Amino acid sequence: MAATSHPDAHLVQEYLHLLRHQRQLAANSITNYTRSLERLMGLLGTARLDSLDSAQVRRLIARLNSSGLSPRALANILSGWRGLYHWLVRHRNFASNPCQGVRAPKAPRTLPKALSVEAAQRLLETIPGETVEFVRDAAMFELMYSSGLRRAEVLSLNCGDGRLDLHEGLVTVTGKASKTRTIPVGSKAREALAAWLAVRAQLAKADEKALFVGARGNRLSASVLGNRLNSWARASGVQGRVHPHMLRHSFASHVLQSSQDLRAVQEMLGHASISTTQIYTHLDFQSLAKVYDAAHPRARKK
Repeated sequence: MAATSHPDAHLVQEYLHLLRHQRQLAANSITNYTRSLERLMGLLGTARLDSLDSAQVRRLIARLNSSGLSPRALANILSGWRGLYHWLVRHRNFASNPCQGVRAPKAPRTLPKALSVEAAQRLLETIPGETVEFVRDAAMFELMYSSGLRRAEVLSLNCGDGRLDLHEGLVTVTGKASKTRTIPVGSKAREALAAWLAVRAQLAKADEKALFVGARGNRLSASVLGNRLNSWARASGVQGRVHPHMLRHSFASHVLQSSQDLRAVQEMLGHASISTTQIYTHLDFQSLAKVYDAAHPRARKK
């Protein structure tokens, strides 16, 4: 049965409307919730939402697992279902949340890929051309590496709203779960941003508020940003595919290696849990060993 024709489709639409307009989730998050709930409607067939129990949820997840979906995808789907039922219990008098206590298969933990310090410097210092687009790209990439911004966060920045303060060297963004944070902006990024602002009018439409715009003068798209970064990487000789999130990984890794201040990196990344920061970043053993040798009283050489 199609999701739109399911007898409980109106409940799903009410919930998505809440996420979109009251909780104001990001567009990507709304898309993910919509897909997971449409998948639930399809799996239910003609069965009603209130007929589902925990055993059936486990069977549905097992069925999706056998179809080849990754543990991470299954966890996202289950999170969407759990959120819907939590709302149904609180606001639509459902007896219980059948997703409570159901877990997706555990995904193997992998370290995020980050550029080396040398590769990051080579990437940002090798500007492939002298057009206005390259001035824009340099400002975007320097800012992302300087402040650990997500792609959506950098693309959501507007001119003249006070969130980017080059004089103070600060940028304020609203990330996941509508969490707002303020992060320092380094000198190289400030220089690149000033250069972009000086020529932005050559690309931007007169009434466009977006800080970063594309060839048509409107807010730059995520796909263009990714393609431009990958082209820069090839031009600078950096091996492998470089994606926007790699600049965020590199920011976190390099700041952590230099400072060993996990809490500060957590705040700058906007992570709710420090355990996320521990997975997100990685320290090489030599760096840890140097900290130990310098700090531990029984490790110091006489």
